[in-house]
Amino acid sequence: MKQFLSLLALLMTLATFPVAITSCADDETTPGSATPKPPTPEEPEEPDPLAPTLTATVRYDKAKLTAYNFNYYSTDPYGYPAILSAAITIGDEVVRYQKKARGLVIYNRVSAFQEDDSPTGGELTAEKILAGSGLITISADHYGFGATADKHQAYGIGIPNAQSCVDALLAAKKLLPKLGFKWDDKVLFNVGYSQGGQTALAVLKIITEQHPELQITHTVAGAGTYDLCETYRQLIKSNYTNHPSTIVAVVLAFNEYFQLGIPLANLFKEPLLSHIDEWFYSKKYSIGQLDHLMGDIPVSDFLSEEMQDLETPTAKKFMAAFQQDNLCTGWTPRKNEHITLVHNKSDQTVPLTNTEFFFAFAHDEQGLSNVNLEVKDWGSMFGQPAHETGAILFALTCVNRISNTLGILPWVDVFSLDIF
Repeated sequence: MKQFLSLLALLMTLATFPVAITSCADDETTPGSATPKPPTPEEPEEPDPLAPTLTATVRYDKAKLTAYNFNYYSTDPYGYPAILSAAITIGDEVVRYQKKARGLVIYNRVSAFQEDDSPTGGELTAEKILAGSGLITISADHYGFGATADKHQAYGIGIPNAQSCVDALLAAKKLLPKLGFKWDDKVLFNVGYSQGGQTALAVLKIITEQHPELQITHTVAGAGTYDLCETYRQLIKSNYTNHPSTIVAVVLAFNEYFQLGIPLANLFKEPLLSHIDEWFYSKKYSIGQLDHLMGDIPVSDFLSEEMQDLETPTAKKFMAAFQQDNLCTGWTPRKNEHITLVHNKSDQTVPLTNTEFFFAFAHDEQGLSNVNLEVKDWGSMFGQPAHETGAILFALTCVNRISNTLGILPWVDVFSLDIF
C-alpha cells in the first residue's frame, strides 16, 4: 500500500507540472528522466597548515579601536621557520558600521625592550593615531616578543624585522576575510619611525625582491639607521648618543644573530659588562630606564677600546655585518615608489646622514623621482629629546601623507594625543 501511495503521489506531481524529457547529453538532466542531476559536491577545502590563527580580540574603548592578535608563520633572524605574532588594529569606523576599509597600512614599530612593549602586548601608540584613518593596521611584534618572548630580539637588524612585517601582512590578508572585513586592496601604506623607519625601508626592499604582486602606495620612514656603517662611524666620532642603550642592543643583536661569537668582555666596559643579563636580556626595563641605569656618559665609557678602533678585527667584523644590512646599496627599488623621508636635524640618536645617504641612493643613483624629504630642525621641543621630537614631526607627516593620498581630511590632531 505504501508503494502504491508513493507512485500515486508521483503521478499527480507529473500531471501538475509539465516536464520536457530529453536525452541530450549537454543538458543538465539525466537522459530519459525529468530529474536534474544533483550538483557535484565540492571537494572539502584542504586545511592550510600555514594559516594564521587568531589568539585574542582586545577592545580599546578610549582609543576607539579593536585589536585582533594572531600567530603566523615566518622566519627567525637565522632564516629558519618560526611562529611569530602580530596585531591587526581596526578603528570603530570600520568595525561598528561594517564599512569597507580604505586600505591597509603596515606599521613598523619603534624600539622596544620591555616584554610587553609590543603590539600584542598592548603597546599601540601609532595604531591609536591611525585608528581614525579608515585603514586597517598590521603591526608585527618582531622576533623576541609576543609568541617568541623567550628569545632575544634582533634589535636594529632591518631585514629579519622587515621579513616578520611582510609575512604578517600576508597572513593578515588571509585572516581578515574570515573575520568579516573587506578593504581596498589597491591601497597599502608602509610607515615607521626610528627602528621602524629602518624596518619600513627594509620592507620596501623585501616586497620589491620577493613580492611583485604587491605595490606600496606610499612609504613614510623616519630617522632610521639605513646605513649602520655610517651610523657607527658617526657614533665613534661624536663619542655621544642620547640613547646609549640602543647602541648596546644593536651590538648584542648583531653579535648573536650574525654569529660573530665575540665575548662580551671584548665589547663592553664595566660597570655595564656585569649588568648585561640583568639590564638587557631580562626585558624588565624600558629604553628610558636603561639609559638612566647606564648614565649620561660618553660612548668611550661603555664600549671597549677594540670596538672604538675601527681598524681592529673586532670592529671590522661588526662593520662587515652592518654592511650586509645596509639599505643604501645592493638593491633596485621600483621607479614608481613614493617615499617620504622624515628627520629632525638635531637628532643625536640617529645621525641625519642616514636620511641623506638613502636619498642619494634612491633619488640620485636609482633615479626615483617621488622621494620627498621632510627634514627640519625642530631641536628638542615639547619637553622631549631631539629624537623623540622628530617622532612628532613623523606622526604629523604620516597623517598628512595618508590624508592627501586618500583625499580625506586629517582625522586627528597629533598634539592633542597624550602619547609621546
